[in-house]
Amino acid sequence: MASTTTKRPRSRAQRAVKQWFSARTADPHHLYELAVQQPEAECDFIDATYRKKVGRLPATLREDFCASHAVCREWVTRRRTNRACGIDLDQYVLDWGRARQQSTLTPEQRSRITLAKADVLTARRTPVDVTVAMNFSYCVFKTRELMLRYLKAAYKGIRPGGMFACDAYGGSGSYVEQQEERHLDGFTYVWDQNVYNPITGEVLNHIHFRFPDRTELKKAFTYDWRLWTLPELQELLLEAGFRDPVVHWEGTAKDGTGDGVFTPSRRGEACEAWIAYISAWRP
Repeated sequence: MASTTTKRPRSRAQRAVKQWFSARTADPHHLYELAVQQPEAECDFIDATYRKKVGRLPATLREDFCASHAVCREWVTRRRTNRACGIDLDQYVLDWGRARQQSTLTPEQRSRITLAKADVLTARRTPVDVTVAMNFSYCVFKTRELMLRYLKAAYKGIRPGGMFACDAYGGSGSYVEQQEERHLDGFTYVWDQNVYNPITGEVLNHIHFRFPDRTELKKAFTYDWRLWTLPELQELLLEAGFRDPVVHWEGTAKDGTGDGVFTPSRRGEACEAWIAYISAWRP
């Protein structure tokens, strides 16, 4: 959903932070976590959806395309019985996230995270209660063959009765070549929908970061994706062997933006921009 910002007086602490951020000193992975990721909300969704279906909370989680594995880090703080595994091809960002563990997690919590530099299509998988693919990361698979292959691999790594979950985005605005700015404390996040090909469904998106000193991290992140639709994803999940794929649609706040509450639904609003979750189950 589109975001709005409210102007408010800056505190001294906020001024100090704003002076710190610049293209020369900012860490793009830190900015990405601040601007994009919501591991607390994602783990809330996982817990609530799993408990409603199974009658208990899940304990083991795998985060595919995990990058800095923010979901894994959040997961192990929730319950001492929770364990997490993260899979990603980028060793640098895995190490970056591991360094973040040092300042955010206890040694005992860190011991319950396992990281693997591996391809999600071929990685060895110990069955878990829940596997997630968040931040639209699976969109890297541009063909139906590869997308189905990934979902079948994810299926094999989930124990019987376990859950797969991912997020998705769309709306009429997702097909427009445009930039959207969101002003945050100390920097501006820019989502750049640079190219959309209606014949193939391929998109080329960038994230830029702009700073108060007029510097910019241009193309801090680039995503060469296929924009999958909700019907396609549900059909592919069924073909991969999953059961009961459900779209969880976000409600609308009074100001017209998303309210962060996702409810199972068979009908969504034909709005300009939406974000949804999909859950499916291994029988």
